[in-house]
Parts: sequence; structure tokens; C-alpha cells
Amino acid sequence: MLGRSHRSKLGKSRLQHAIDLTREVLQVPDTHRIGIVPASDTGAVEMAMWSMLGARPVSVLAWESFGEGWVTDAVKQLKIEPTVMKADYGDIVDLTTVNPDHDVIFTWNGTTSGVRVPNGDWIADDRQGLTFADATSAVFAMEMPWDKLDVTTFSWQKVMGGEGGHGVLILSPRAVERLESYTPAWPMPKIFRMTKSGKLIDGIFKGETINTPSMLAVEDYIFALEWARGIGGLNALIARSTANATALGRIVEARDWLGHLATDPATRSNTSVCLTVEGADEALIKKMAALLEGEDAAYDVAGYRDAPPGLRIWCGATVDTADIEALGPWLDWAYAQATA
Repeated sequence: MLGRSHRSKLGKSRLQHAIDLTREVLQVPDTHRIGIVPASDTGAVEMAMWSMLGARPVSVLAWESFGEGWVTDAVKQLKIEPTVMKADYGDIVDLTTVNPDHDVIFTWNGTTSGVRVPNGDWIADDRQGLTFADATSAVFAMEMPWDKLDVTTFSWQKVMGGEGGHGVLILSPRAVERLESYTPAWPMPKIFRMTKSGKLIDGIFKGETINTPSMLAVEDYIFALEWARGIGGLNALIARSTANATALGRIVEARDWLGHLATDPATRSNTSVCLTVEGADEALIKKMAALLEGEDAAYDVAGYRDAPPGLRIWCGATVDTADIEALGPWLDWAYAQATA
């Protein structure tokens, strides 16, 4: 496969297989379209924003850095004067106050804050606006209420495997209707265009990608999806992530110098778990992370650069719970070394 064009019959069939497996594992209904698009999750989100926003008032919700990025896109790039609802790292906005007449953009799971929306109950069934859910680090680990989500995006390196600059875009019938009935006022880059002559470009959702994908990355994604199917599908993936987060929770509870950045368990992530460290500044966290990496005990565990100083532990389904449990003594050692 790696020596063939993505436009060959074989190439298209493998891309379609990746889409079909995504539908099966994530339990996406047949009513929704699934496409592989350029530029990772960022490309998928911005493709949807540039193509669909402007038809209705917009609300953008932000409680961490990636949500802030969508605020910047809406305010400074598209200049649509949205309603912006923000919360500090570790907290979440009051979801009950979100206007269902607005298009709403939000991160399902805040990768850099460890805060997730608890469920989709706050999304009205009779909403007039569309929901845009950046679901990177949420899909494959949390239940996605597909009847509540009109645009869902992710990149498969979060939770499921390697990356080559690919995003996944899932559209409800309401989103497709918006695309076919509305033309934005601003210029549309070629890689964002999903319609032609007022009709959805159906090939995008059948393996005919807009630009050249890495077939190596696609095969890696297929391998991960087949593994997921083999262990029991979505329920097994969610169970693994939950077990990992629970194991990490026990480590935190046993140490008075560790805490959760997301203080409310109902909105605490079970994938990207962000921890506070007593007395931590950026230098202490960098030292702890370097010590752990130097011993091959943990990699890339420093919190995101825009977040409060702390640790970020990945608890997704590809991690074994025993490895999370083994992390506790290593954290003790690194903290003792860094504060000595």
C-alpha cells in the first residue's frame, strides 16, 4: 500500500476502510458523514468554522488553550463578534446558560486543562444552531451523543495512535444542510471547500481526500482501529481509559503534594489528566519531567505551556493500567529529587 497512490483503487479502498472502522468503533449513525481532512484536528475545526459560521449568532466556549484558539479564530480572523464564555483552567463555564439559538463551538475534553463536559444533556434537542465539538482526546474514551453533535472533529493521534497531519470531520444531516444552503462572505481556502455548485462534495466522505494523505499514517490508524474492535470496541476503550484515570486518582489521593487541576470529578477528564504539584513553578515541573524521561519512566508529562505549572498524565485506552500504577513511586522519586 505504501508504494501506491491514495487515488488508486487500492488507496481509496483503504481510506474508506479507515472511515468504515471509525464508524463501527465510535458507533456513529449512518445519518452522519465521516471524512478524513487535512491539517489534523485544527484543520478539521477551522474547515467547519470557515465553511458554516456566519449564518447565525455564535457562542464560543473556552476553558483551556485550544478553546481559546477557536475564540481567536472567531473574533480576530472571521470577525463575527461571537458571544464568548470563558472559565479558568480547572473550571468549566455554566453550560445551562448556552443559547440554543446560537451556533456553539466548544472542546468536549480540554486537553490542556483536564476538564471535559460531563455529558450532552445541556444541548437542546430543538436547538436552532449547530453544535461544533472539538472532540480530540475525547473520542474513543468517552460517550459521544451523536444526536446532539452536528460537527465533531478529532485527530487520531489523541487516544488511538500515530499522526501525519490528518483530521477527522463528522457531520450530521443538519450540518450538511447548512453547507448546502449557506455561502459565507469571506474567502474560502481550497482545502476548506466542502461544496461545489451548492452540493456537498461527497467524495471527501468516501476516501477521496482533499490533499495527499500519508498512507503510512492511515495504515497505522487502521491497525489501531482493528485492535480496538478486537478487544471489544468502544465500551472496552472507555473502560480502559476509566480504569487508568481511576488508578491515577488513587495515586493522587495518597499524596498530599499532588492534586487535580479539575477539582470537580464530574468534569474531570479520563484521558488527559492534569495534576497540580505543591510549590510547583515551571522550573520544578521541567526538572521532574526531565528526571522521569531520563529514567525512561515517563515521557512528556509536563503540563501544557499555557496551563498552570503541573503534570499532565495520559490515561487513554492504549495505556495499560499497570503502567499507571507503576508511575506512583516514580513520581515520589522525581518530586523528592527536584525539591531536594
